[in-house]
Amino acid sequence: QVQLVESGGGLVQAGGSLRLSCAASGFTVDRYAIKWFRQAPGKEREEVSCISSADGSTYYAESAKGRFTISRDNAENTVYLQMNSLKVEDTAVYYCATQPSYYCEGDPDYWGQGTQVTVSS
Repeated sequence: QVQLVESGGGLVQAGGSLRLSCAASGFTVDRYAIKWFRQAPGKEREEVSCISSADGSTYYAESAKGRFTISRDNAENTVYLQMNSLKVEDTAVYYCATQPSYYCEGDPDYWGQGTQVTVSS
């Protein structure tokens, strides 16, 4: 069955970097679009980024543009989210998610368990 496992979260100072990983099983990441979401306490869930499996095109929320980079390693069947210049407001639980589609449109059907990112000032 489809499974997603996130890793790479942790505590980092503002201005630092983290790389999150989303290891997939039950499907190949070159067939499904993969999204990253985040949810901070008391806030709504926000879609941060997406990578299409059709053409590798990417989407970023305004809050992530210029600082985050999503990428895909087909050999490892893993999608990454490189986060640079982290800000305190990036603190959240980060989730990867997918749906049986090449494209980033639509709501995900499958979710990982999440990984905590905490950015200190």
